[in-house]
Amino acid sequence: MPSKTLGGPPRTAAIDASVLINFLRLERIDVLAAIAEVDFVVPEQVAAEITDPRQARTLAQAVRDGRLRCERSTDPGELIAYADLRRFMGRGEAACLSMAERRGWLAAVDERGGFRRMARQRIGEDRILNTPGIFVLAIRGGVLSVNEADVLKARLENLRYRMKFRSFRDVLDR
Repeated sequence: MPSKTLGGPPRTAAIDASVLINFLRLERIDVLAAIAEVDFVVPEQVAAEITDPRQARTLAQAVRDGRLRCERSTDPGELIAYADLRRFMGRGEAACLSMAERRGWLAAVDERGGFRRMARQRIGEDRILNTPGIFVLAIRGGVLSVNEADVLKARLENLRYRMKFRSFRDVLDR
């Protein structure tokens, strides 16, 4: 999880479907919109991966309301980076990483393995944000209490998304 911006301008994060779907399934897209220190941008390739009709409607509404932004890559260097990354990963992951790399953004992704290694090489560990990290930002920013985050964590675990700690209190105490 990246360090706090300490009162500076918000950072921007390209959000992948892996993270976005967690918040869509929880019906808590408002959490993403309420985190003051990060503006979440959905690459168009990620928006196309949201195939559940209800989730797609929720995402479209969040974009219309201005809670999230959806963007297309148009910069030639970004498109070249995207094409290169597509040889190793899916559309959404490649779009997130190429945007993060070329624009100096964070990448909000839950992927591990090869993606994580490549992301570390291209943008560094401090610019990778995952679902638990977003919850921590929400708690520290007063968007969620620890108890609220733990309830949402339990709901995600019922949906088969596991976090490797018992409570967000344990994470915050580190």
